[in-house]
Amino acid sequence: MDEGFRIWANPSSPHAEGRKAKAALEDARERIKAALGWDGELIFTSGASEALWIALNRAKAKRRIVSAVEHDAVFRAAPDAEVAPIVPNRLAQWIDVNWLDDMLQKDGKALCAIQSINSETGSYMWSEANSLSEVVRSHDALVLTDCSQSAGKFGIELNPDFAVVSAHKFGGPIGVGALLVRDFNLLEPIGGHERGYRQGTENLPAILGMAAALECGGTENWKTTDAQQYQFRQSLYDSIGDYADSIELATAHPFLSCPWITAIAHPTMSAQALLIRLDAMGFAVSAGSACSSGTLKKSRVLDAFGVPDDVAERTIRVSLGWSTTPDELERFAEAWRSLT
Repeated sequence: MDEGFRIWANPSSPHAEGRKAKAALEDARERIKAALGWDGELIFTSGASEALWIALNRAKAKRRIVSAVEHDAVFRAAPDAEVAPIVPNRLAQWIDVNWLDDMLQKDGKALCAIQSINSETGSYMWSEANSLSEVVRSHDALVLTDCSQSAGKFGIELNPDFAVVSAHKFGGPIGVGALLVRDFNLLEPIGGHERGYRQGTENLPAILGMAAALECGGTENWKTTDAQQYQFRQSLYDSIGDYADSIELATAHPFLSCPWITAIAHPTMSAQALLIRLDAMGFAVSAGSACSSGTLKKSRVLDAFGVPDDVAERTIRVSLGWSTTPDELERFAEAWRSLT
């Protein structure tokens, strides 16, 4: 980012300083694509929300279908989208594939927005264990995958037409992200920068920080292992006994949900009380996604996953990052058990 601040110029300007900034921007673009294993196009944005808006509003498709558990930014960008329900069970929570198959048989090319990992529960929404990918592709629908919770941890899976990434989710700066596009022919241009597909001058310092974070990141560089993270989750569930049955409706089987996001319900305390108590102990957790956690409404996501109202009201999201240490996991588990 320091390098980006030294090259203080608009990358779209034709003068020498602008050309220098442009060269750094394009170098970062190729580095990010390489780190993500993406061989299509890449549009820099201010984050995942803007990337979702561009895809949902500019994709060359007549219809929008979104899963019921997408991030709030999806519903803000496509308020009239058709919403695919979730079918909860004791193993995993997936989109109702039969419903989706029926909807995709209707007239008009569809864009299907289905996230990679749910941001509130950690559930994998695409899996070889279900036939979701097969159904979507059989109807020649476009696929938009929100990879905010998976990019930088593993590659972009399923070769989607559009994918969304957010830098701060893998240790990069806040306020920068990207929309990955398989082919620009799938997207209507909007004018401005980024080859005419995004308005607003690119944030070069943040983009360079994003590239650096991806190149030095990856879960192999985390301070905790997958095994330690799964063990941490299990220790939390063991502490709440029978209540784990209700919240596991949302978190799925351990091998069908990522280990760095856990939804956990306290036996008696409300989510808001938990946030206050844990914050005083030095732990930053949330109720729902960060973009909606300031409200007192029941989480739309937990509702769609079939979590009972009284359990949802006592549920928080505990998410781990690359810098989280084993000692911090132990201290949180102790703090959690002390809450009465």
